Amino acid sequence: MADVVLGAQWGDEGKGKLVDILCDDIEVCARCQGGNNAGHTIVVGDKKYDFHMLPSGLVNPKCVNLVGSGVVVHIPSFFEELSKIEEQGLDCKNRLFLSSRAHLVFDFHQRVDKLREAELSTNKKSIGTTGKGIGPTYATKVSRSGIRVHHLVSDEPNSWNEFETRLRRLVDTRFKRYGEFDFDVEAEIAKYKDLREKIKPFVVDSVQFMHEALEKKKKILIEGANALMLDIDFGTYPYVTSSNTGIGGVLTGLGIPPQSIKNIYGVVKAYTTRVGEGPFPTEQLNEVGEKLQDIGHEYGVTTGRKRRCGWLDLVVVKYSCLINGYTSLNITKLDVLDTFKEIKVAVGYSYKGKKLESFPEDLYVLEKVDVDYVTFPGWNQDITTVKTYDALPENAKKYLKFIEDFLGVPVQWVGTGPGRDSMLEKRS
Repeated sequence: MADVVLGAQWGDEGKGKLVDILCDDIEVCARCQGGNNAGHTIVVGDKKYDFHMLPSGLVNPKCVNLVGSGVVVHIPSFFEELSKIEEQGLDCKNRLFLSSRAHLVFDFHQRVDKLREAELSTNKKSIGTTGKGIGPTYATKVSRSGIRVHHLVSDEPNSWNEFETRLRRLVDTRFKRYGEFDFDVEAEIAKYKDLREKIKPFVVDSVQFMHEALEKKKKILIEGANALMLDIDFGTYPYVTSSNTGIGGVLTGLGIPPQSIKNIYGVVKAYTTRVGEGPFPTEQLNEVGEKLQDIGHEYGVTTGRKRRCGWLDLVVVKYSCLINGYTSLNITKLDVLDTFKEIKVAVGYSYKGKKLESFPEDLYVLEKVDVDYVTFPGWNQDITTVKTYDALPENAKKYLKFIEDFLGVPVQWVGTGPGRDSMLEKRS
């Protein structure tokens, strides 16, 4: 059976730390979607590891790791990230694998990503992407013109000529769309001829890989990237990423059946943040937002951009629960709220005086909603030194209990600091 860790808000909830803790006795860790637009920071002792495309399970020397077929992969970034974490002392040899069905992100995809954002910004409709080429790669995947890993590494006769033809054709179509932008297709082809041999030892049939692990009853953890509110179908479209970031993306991104999943852990930041454009009902464009940003060090791992900050929005999280079916929750960064005298939580939206039953799909409505809040007294106490759930301040426990009761999902873990030892598990 496999357990899954998913973000319940707009990403940056701190999923990597839970994955790291769960990986202590996990044998397989898999990424199912997204690309190197994601970012997980894991602190182990005095070392901090930044993961973007690679599974966080690499911090456990006994865990093998898979980048699944639903992930889009920029191979130079794959090796750059791998090199960095190996330089920090992680031995990843024979522990990292890549699906042969994963689609390739090329440098021209990244150029197109930025050109598209510039084009949209002239109409004040930019998405706020990371510029990593993720959206344009998924676009070529869906249009059935994409290039997959197996196209690159195949040893079949004429396979390399076919790869060159595919790449040239793909670049030509983008030149026709955006004009002759600065991109040397011959240099790209030469680069990938070298990368072809370098990536081959990592490539596996990921469907076979995952099902062998399931048949052997190995302990499997699946790591979602981004979060539900960035899902291409269920997020705040079009201000979303280009993949299914919810439970559906786990199944389609790894080729496993739904009955193989046991636990679905939803990771929820104790307040709300998002990077990029789009409506954000509980955003605090004031001293509260600045304080959350400063204390929480709210800067994107991948982009370095400041994150927008606001109060915890339980309308968002309840919607997320409906879709992903979390079996329990991990509330992260509770310590960021230590010095707030009052803490607000959004519990409902109203539009034109009428209460909304769910999270609205219409962004015009979302921009105009009135937010209903419940206010809690703060605990005014440093909880970073607290070692057990029961030892948390009473007001902190009341805050957590309200979240549990409102969502109907138990809180299993609470994050009280950046280190892996700052995760308190609630014993039932």
